[in-house]
Amino acid sequence: MTSPLPSPPGGPTTPLHLRASAFSRFLFGHPGMAPVWLLLRVYVGWQWLSSGLIKVGDPAWVGADAGKAVTGFLQGALKKTGGDMPDVPGWYARFIENVALPHAAVFSYLVSFGELAVGVALILGLLTGVAAFFGLLMNFAYLFAGTLSSNPLLVLLGLLLILAWRVSGWWGLDRLVLPRWWGWNREGENVSRR
Repeated sequence: MTSPLPSPPGGPTTPLHLRASAFSRFLFGHPGMAPVWLLLRVYVGWQWLSSGLIKVGDPAWVGADAGKAVTGFLQGALKKTGGDMPDVPGWYARFIENVALPHAAVFSYLVSFGELAVGVALILGLLTGVAAFFGLLMNFAYLFAGTLSSNPLLVLLGLLLILAWRVSGWWGLDRLVLPRWWGWNREGENVSRR
């Protein structure tokens, strides 16, 4: 029996390398797009930073009553698990019951300082792709808990920032940090360290 798809050049075990379109290379990799990514990065960073600052200043999140706010949020999420079309999937409800609620104080600090760290990193353009990834992780956690709010927009913008990681921090600390961290030269080629 023959395969309906043709084998790639070089045989079936040779990986196929597809080149991105000129538009996507420009959009996600050209320094000329840095001003656009700066605006998006600072907007998303400000959303995280302002949310984190509110939580860090609230004793129900950080301090004597740490875990109180998270417990209320998670108990509200558990109420959304019933019915024909639940807002919270069953597997996530089990995670909430067995992991998050018993460690509510720990999650309270993780959320508060995680939002703060993502916000600061995005605003400064420091490890932008990594910061956007962790912001995305928190957005998905909130979405799985049945909270819509601004999370869909932040998911979309976070995905775009991850795709543009090479240039989204161009006007930021990434321009200084990434070449030293990975040993890249200006053309993006890896150079050996001596």
